[in-house]
Amino acid sequence: MELLKAFGVNYKILIAQLLNFAILFFVLYKLGYKPIFKFLEDRKNRIKDGLKMADRAELQLNEARKEKNAIIVEAKKEASIIMTKADELAKTKKDEMTDKAKEEIRILVDKEKERMRAERNQITKEIKDEIADLITLSVEKILEDKFDMEKDREIIKRALNSN
Repeated sequence: MELLKAFGVNYKILIAQLLNFAILFFVLYKLGYKPIFKFLEDRKNRIKDGLKMADRAELQLNEARKEKNAIIVEAKKEASIIMTKADELAKTKKDEMTDKAKEEIRILVDKEKERMRAERNQITKEIKDEIADLITLSVEKILEDKFDMEKDREIIKRALNSN
């Protein structure tokens, strides 16, 4: 104690300072440290929650990417199937149209052949008629000189009587 007196320490002032320090510490702890520590703890918790949410978001993003890739693969498969079906349909339509065109051409050819036959028959008939007329005229010319009207009547009567 004497040592403390030698240094000039006064107990009353020391106790008063300790009491003041305790009061100041209590007030600062209640009004300053406690709210600051609470704020820091809340911030630490928010950071942890943020990291957890970031991890969940990253997992969801990875899942979304996997799902996107699966959807793209499925869409490509469907597009391939659709293209194959479209090719088959186009080939079928092409074959149908080709068959239809062939049938129409066959019908046109048949009609044209029939028209040509009818025309040939008509021309043949006209030629026969013309030849018959020529033969008739020739025969009349020849017979006119050899027969007279009386003989004509006789031949006609005989021909009518024989029927």
